[in-house]
Amino acid sequence: MRNVSAIALSTMIIVTATAVCTAAEHKELKAFPAAKDGMQRFVIVLPHKERGEEDDFKVELVAGKQMETDGVNLYRLGTNIKPQPLVGWGYTFYEVSGSGPAMSTLMAPPPGTPKETKFVGGQPLQIRYNSRLPVVIYAPAGHEVRYRIWQASGSFEPVPQG
Repeated sequence: MRNVSAIALSTMIIVTATAVCTAAEHKELKAFPAAKDGMQRFVIVLPHKERGEEDDFKVELVAGKQMETDGVNLYRLGTNIKPQPLVGWGYTFYEVSGSGPAMSTLMAPPPGTPKETKFVGGQPLQIRYNSRLPVVIYAPAGHEVRYRIWQASGSFEPVPQG
């Protein structure tokens, strides 16, 4: 019997993305408000894909911070990214909430282990790929937003009965 989740994961590959136009040039960006006090706005302009082709792509968003870590423990922030409707436009923007202190495993690092600065993220969110609209994310000041694009293999694997 095959492991179905392993099959589904193996059909995804990560690809890099480059923007076709800058955020300032995107005509639909004027619908999105500026960031409120204490927040910052991040904009991703995805490379153009044909409408049927976009179904094979997903965008993964993660919000976090650069933090000093001990290089041994695993760290995570309590941030979440939630979709919000842009009232009157029918568009969606994303809002980061729930920061607080970082959580980590509690293993004692060996003596003399150097500290290292790295990106510590929260709960990622996968959204559909839509190159016709910018992806707009509002996050608390001091946070970063990172993304990656996932591409399906284009073919579906049959699931055995049983």
